[in-house]
Amino acid sequence: MKISNETKIGALTTVAVVFLILGFNFLKGKSVLKTGFFLYANYTDLKKLSASNAVFANGFQIGTVYGTTSDASLKVITVEIKLNGDYQIPSNSIASIETSPLGSPDMNIQLGSSTTYMQTGDTLRTIENGGMLGAISQKLGPLSDQLTAALVTLDTLMRNFNSLLDTNTKGNLRSVISNLSTASAHITTSTISMEKLLDVQSGALAQSLSNVSQFTGNLAKNNNKIDSTLTYLQTTTRNLSQADITGLINGFKQSADSLSQIINHINSTQGSLGALINDKALYNNLNNITRSLNVLLDDLRVHPKRYVNISVFGKKDKGDYLTAPLPVTDSTQKP
Repeated sequence: MKISNETKIGALTTVAVVFLILGFNFLKGKSVLKTGFFLYANYTDLKKLSASNAVFANGFQIGTVYGTTSDASLKVITVEIKLNGDYQIPSNSIASIETSPLGSPDMNIQLGSSTTYMQTGDTLRTIENGGMLGAISQKLGPLSDQLTAALVTLDTLMRNFNSLLDTNTKGNLRSVISNLSTASAHITTSTISMEKLLDVQSGALAQSLSNVSQFTGNLAKNNNKIDSTLTYLQTTTRNLSQADITGLINGFKQSADSLSQIINHINSTQGSLGALINDKALYNNLNNITRSLNVLLDDLRVHPKRYVNISVFGKKDKGDYLTAPLPVTDSTQKP
């Protein structure tokens, strides 16, 4: 059987159209056979969300928007989400639509903390976001009201201020401004003086800080000596605190009393030492004994034969006894 060229062209055209439709659906994220993991979410405003828009969770794309459907009232719009795999989505997760002024909107699933996970065909909890512009407008709305109230208050204040500015008040204001100018000049002079004081090279404060730095440096160098001195002081004070000061004072007092008694005995003539010090007759006797002893020693030195009774070639020396001590002479001279 011979097939005509028209039939061949028609068949090829049909196949091409079918592949074109399949390819277009594939690019949009749809397949001919509806298979995979599907979730659903209901919104009142899609914010221009359409099929093939990305679906993210924790910043990672887990799927795409498969399609959107709505009833005749357009009050509830259902979004069909196709996940790229069997991801574990907690049952208390929340889906929201996020818009961007520079790109298409996308869906973000904020994962919950539940230990039970959603199954294919389940519906996610949703939250309506106003988007970036909506959030900005919500924040700018109260600010605009406050700015309007502030402008009204400022206008009232200016009106009252203008009513107060009579001739005398203006003159007073000029005087105040002149005084402020003079005060500003004084402040400038004080600032220059302060700059000189705070100069790093020649300022008095810098020199004082340098002296303080040198002082602290010397303290740091002698830290060991200071520690040793403090240790010695601490040891000394500890020993002093532990010493029996009262007993020591009592001992000194007893010693002073005993010394006083000894001095009293010495001053009296009752004891030997007191008699020796206070009795002049005893002093004279001791002086005579000393003189007699000196005479005896001098006579023994001058006439030794008189006292040593040994004679080999002579006789015993007699006579010429000394009656007074000899005068003191040089020890090198012979008698």
